[in-house]
Amino acid sequence: MIRLQTENREEKTLSPRACLASRTKGRLKAEKECDIRTCFQRDRDRIVHTKSFRRLIHKTQVFLSPEGDHYRTRLTHTLEVSQISRTIARALSLNEDLTEAIALGHDLGHTPFGHIGEEALTECNLLSQPFRHNQQSLRVVDCLERGGLGLNLTLEVRDGILNHTGENLPFTLEGQIVRIADRIAYINHDIDDAIRGQIISLDNIPKEPLAYFGGSHSQRINKMVTDLILASKNQGKILMSPKAWKLMNQLREFLFQKVYLHSSAKSEDDKAKAILKSLVSYYFHHPEKLPAEYHPQDQSDLSIKVCDYISGMTDRYAVYTYENLFIPKSWIG
Repeated sequence: MIRLQTENREEKTLSPRACLASRTKGRLKAEKECDIRTCFQRDRDRIVHTKSFRRLIHKTQVFLSPEGDHYRTRLTHTLEVSQISRTIARALSLNEDLTEAIALGHDLGHTPFGHIGEEALTECNLLSQPFRHNQQSLRVVDCLERGGLGLNLTLEVRDGILNHTGENLPFTLEGQIVRIADRIAYINHDIDDAIRGQIISLDNIPKEPLAYFGGSHSQRINKMVTDLILASKNQGKILMSPKAWKLMNQLREFLFQKVYLHSSAKSEDDKAKAILKSLVSYYFHHPEKLPAEYHPQDQSDLSIKVCDYISGMTDRYAVYTYENLFIPKSWIG
């Protein structure tokens, strides 16, 4: 069987610290193994074929509805995280398939309009706790995909998706790779997009991180990835050198100050929030208008279903729905 050959190859070639497919902690529901693919390869494939993965192409990364073809979306961000993660996993002889599956699934639960959508749903207090896209990503793969059956992913992939951000570390090194690769990816591509959008220039960026990592997009990523690989070799966790981690986070703080919080790129945020809050209010008071698969079983289930439906929307579908519900249509006699 091809799967057994792949599993045997993993046992012979991967690091003792790698998470082997043959030693997975399993799935929520037991199922017959594939003859060709390992469990982690199947998880990757299941994620790629989901509706939620396809919708990422029309979800905001940072810039709302940018007038240009080259700004990142949530999908291109996901692919960049996957590429960076696989490079690191291969260099450290860890499990590329597991790493890739986690990376491809980590943002499936992201709202329309990026993090501003998270803020809007949190302010609506639908869940009596902050809306967290990592928790929603896990809910997508566990409960929402395949008509409510979920994808039945392995515990290792589910843990990596849930803990790619937040206080808890993934228990696999492969999940820890994705956690840092996510940061490496968004810091560098958001700098790239902000320069393209003339929000910042290279002259604005703090000099010490640029001198250390390099001035170009590829130089910075290469330096960060190389540092992480060298710092993580023969370690029981994934990490960067203290200097590189400090300087990378200086770039992150710079982005928060100059791009994420106070820039022309955020001028439409209030409008985006207003759209989502209006949709929440409408569907909360008209649950019968929700699609059939989101109909609540009872009142206690309503908030969750409204949150599921709206967080799954793309930017443009949220705008379309808002216009359809609240904007008067022209009358032709």
